[in-house]
Amino acid sequence: MLVTVLASGSKGNSTLIQTEKLNVLIDAGTNLKYLNEKLSELNLSLEDINYIFFTHTHKDHIGALNTIVKKYHPTLCMGQKMFMELPYLKDYEDIIILIDEFDLEDLHIDMIKTSHDVTESIGYIFSSNASSLVYITDTGYINNKYFEKLSNKSMYILESNHDVEMLMHGKYPAWLKQRVLSDKGHLSNESSSFYLTKFIGRNTKYVVLAHLSQENNTEDIAYNTLKNKLNEYNIEFNNIYIAKQDNKTENFII
Repeated sequence: MLVTVLASGSKGNSTLIQTEKLNVLIDAGTNLKYLNEKLSELNLSLEDINYIFFTHTHKDHIGALNTIVKKYHPTLCMGQKMFMELPYLKDYEDIIILIDEFDLEDLHIDMIKTSHDVTESIGYIFSSNASSLVYITDTGYINNKYFEKLSNKSMYILESNHDVEMLMHGKYPAWLKQRVLSDKGHLSNESSSFYLTKFIGRNTKYVVLAHLSQENNTEDIAYNTLKNKLNEYNIEFNNIYIAKQDNKTENFII
């Protein structure tokens, strides 16, 4: 698999997965122009996308969806409750309603339930041949019943949204601070780092910290929080990257 984060943050999210047979997006939360610009840098366009998977229905994850279905007609993959929240899709035929793990060509897809302030949110495990990607953003916590399923994968794209001290001393109103910190909010740097100490294994090649808050985090703080937590647990791992809001990452081969 080839994995590229095209955009990550509160203004829009989208990640590309390429296998030998498929081009797949996770979320389409920016706009058509941006997505096509970033895909063109990889010699692709939205016309080449076979499937789009959605984590949930907040605007920063579905912002380009309505335009994409009208112009390009990819197959959409989402939960039943997500589908019900999007009335403009009621007559759209190319939809897979996600219930359980399944296969598409050379890609295997498994899911976990995440916890966000929407009717439904999903984290994904994508596998192709011997490679595996965990993709989890926009969740207040990760249920420990999924730890075994999520462990020792090739790559993790995991939310590291905020530094708690920056958030608490920042300019957000009290209600918004509580929303971010709640079990239906976002993973802090500390929480994300703790989970990664449980997940990283011998097969893990890359970690990408995603969905960083522009107001309540910095790349250095997120990176150093993870490194310090790994050192605390005597885990030697250095291939840590930060996903950006306005630019794609490098292409990760796993």
